[in-house]
Amino acid sequence: MNGEFLIFLILALVAIGGGILMINLSKVVHMVVALVFTFISIAGLYVMLSAEFVAAVQILIYSGAITIIMLFGIMLTRHNDTSERETSVSRKIFVLLGVVGFAGAVYYGIYDLDFGQQATNLHENNTEQIGIALYSKFIIPFELMSVFLLVALIGAIILAKKDDEEEAKEE
Repeated sequence: MNGEFLIFLILALVAIGGGILMINLSKVVHMVVALVFTFISIAGLYVMLSAEFVAAVQILIYSGAITIIMLFGIMLTRHNDTSERETSVSRKIFVLLGVVGFAGAVYYGIYDLDFGQQATNLHENNTEQIGIALYSKFIIPFELMSVFLLVALIGAIILAKKDDEEEAKEE
């Protein structure tokens, strides 16, 4: 067992543990913190794969921006729903068996997996290769996604204004 394998195991266990905690915790803010641990450990796995740019984007976008947006969404909305049921022990055991079964199926699927010849230029100018591919081959989908995100943002603002106007009429 070398250091790289040990770091992989630690990062993988933190990612899996964060995901399990996110599903099982009851307070939403605690769920978001567990999600941040999952995002950061996945970024660590990207670093181990020599995908530093993807790891930086993972930390900036997911661990930073998405988490802040989720926290603002939680804090700015009203959520007085207290009708949560307590989950039974049999359901928790069933979920645990499902997770263990899924882990076993994944392990069985990748145990003797052969990827063939490994790429020789994998670690060379990673960010430059992504930039060249993004702005040469994929420029149209890239620009379309920016337009779709802008439309979604405008739609969210319009929907939020409608809710504010309806609340003002009720009062």
